[in-house]
Amino acid sequence: MSTLELRHLNKQYAGGDWAVRDLSVVVGDGEFFVIVGPSGCGKSTVLRMVAGLEPLTGGDVLIDGRNVNAVPSNERDVAMAFQDHALYPHMTVAENIGFPMWVDHVHQSILERRIQETANALQLTDVLHLKPARLSGGQRQRTALGRAIVRNPRVLLMDEPMSHLDAKLRTQTRLVITRMQRRLGVTTLYVTHDHDEAMAMGDRLAVMRRGRIEQCGVPIEVYDHPRNLFVARFVGTPSMNVVRATVVASDTARHTDGNAELALLIGPHRIPIDGAQVRQRPRWRDLVGRDIALGVRPEALRHDRDGQLVGSVQSTEVIDRHAWVTFDLDAPAVNVSNLGVTVGHEQRSTVVMSIDPDVEINRWEPLRVTVDLDRVHLFDLESGDALD
Repeated sequence: MSTLELRHLNKQYAGGDWAVRDLSVVVGDGEFFVIVGPSGCGKSTVLRMVAGLEPLTGGDVLIDGRNVNAVPSNERDVAMAFQDHALYPHMTVAENIGFPMWVDHVHQSILERRIQETANALQLTDVLHLKPARLSGGQRQRTALGRAIVRNPRVLLMDEPMSHLDAKLRTQTRLVITRMQRRLGVTTLYVTHDHDEAMAMGDRLAVMRRGRIEQCGVPIEVYDHPRNLFVARFVGTPSMNVVRATVVASDTARHTDGNAELALLIGPHRIPIDGAQVRQRPRWRDLVGRDIALGVRPEALRHDRDGQLVGSVQSTEVIDRHAWVTFDLDAPAVNVSNLGVTVGHEQRSTVVMSIDPDVEINRWEPLRVTVDLDRVHLFDLESGDALD
């Protein structure tokens, strides 16, 4: 068992472009740690630096507390599974899996035992005699993974290993990989652009953008408490709805404690915020009169005949026992990109709501919706940082 620590990693290319900037991460002994982010954010470069395939511009890579910056890749006891299976077509599954140990001249009896143990863990015992051309995509990927883990590396690195698989195979392979990792207890650093994959597989995850870690934590904590607008929009399917809103002091009532009731203005709609909710989130009082980005996940919206929001239904999509209603709302949408936070020019935005598939929605009638204020998120319109 091993630990992996990355201290202030930096990678700058000759042209001046930064791939990784001041990245620090600690992966615990036996932990399954996932780095998730969009294409080009630098996550694969991090893996290559850990493996010793990419020179560092700055920072340190430590395995079990030992600095391995100057250690050649073949001496780091690190295994890596790539996007491409890269199997030897003339070898059987057993020969592909055992190849690293054969190169190390491991005794035949030990080699055969390790191949069998690895095949059992990855559910490949029935195809050990076959060559890659006769395997399914999932079996090929598991064979490549078996080749990586057969010699019990101290650290296992996986670079989007399921990106070429279809949806059903990804789900099946995901279960096999997580079961295998738990069984072996190997310290694992896994990178992917698929946030659902990251949420399902990781003990912890780090969301990466433009070479930096935006937020790190247990998946459900990152989902429920995003640090900024980028994380909020990137993590979750469908993405968080974000519109421009204004916090105002309500002119309708006052509570016994003397604090004015607040309200959220979303386009022409007003959502009252009672005193109990304000006391739970006292920072809201400081935001009165200020335009903010209001984030609401689809499950925090509810179809309600007395709802404060009124929208126009565009479509209803049912997948298994999940249903998503897409509707237009009279409020500008807020977006985030590498250029920063922007407010849409259109005065209408598209919003997605989660509903029970048995609920009937009439596309020809206005849709009234209630917002669960205990589950909304407020972000700064300039920096994108969370305000509460």
